[in-house]
Amino acid sequence: MGEEFLGLLVYCIPALVTGAIAFLFFKEHTANENNRRNFLLHQMHKKESFPVRLQAFERLTLFLERISAQQLMRRVPPIAPQPEAYKDLLIQTIEQEYEHNLSQQIYVSETCWRMLTTAKNSSIQRIQNFQVTEAIKTAQDMRVPLFETLSQAKVSPEMALEFLKEEVGLLLK
Repeated sequence: MGEEFLGLLVYCIPALVTGAIAFLFFKEHTANENNRRNFLLHQMHKKESFPVRLQAFERLTLFLERISAQQLMRRVPPIAPQPEAYKDLLIQTIEQEYEHNLSQQIYVSETCWRMLTTAKNSSIQRIQNFQVTEAIKTAQDMRVPLFETLSQAKVSPEMALEFLKEEVGLLLK
């Protein structure tokens, strides 16, 4: 009986070793195949999302250009003679531009979106805090000094645009 068991064990050990090795190779092959599929899916997704992300960067560039001091003052003439009405119109224009591009934030980094929002808020704050002096009688009189004030912002749309360009550069690498 002992010899029969030993003989059976001699035949079973090689089969068990072969089975274990086959199982390990199968497991490794399955993991490699899953990694390959995930890589291909990632590449396909990246290829499909790249044009959409690039378009978002283009729209955000346009947003920053449109709220820059020079473009804003050129594009939005006063519609009423009162300086306060002009300030409100400029703020409303900036807010509309921002709201029109809110959906683009999903395509840029959180840091980049914060930079754009800060540039927008900085411009609005400078307009709100602009003091209308005795020399400024009409909205037209206010345009040059307000332009100078907007141009001196700590975080201007031009600075945010430079940051945006850097992020696009990372995307294109």
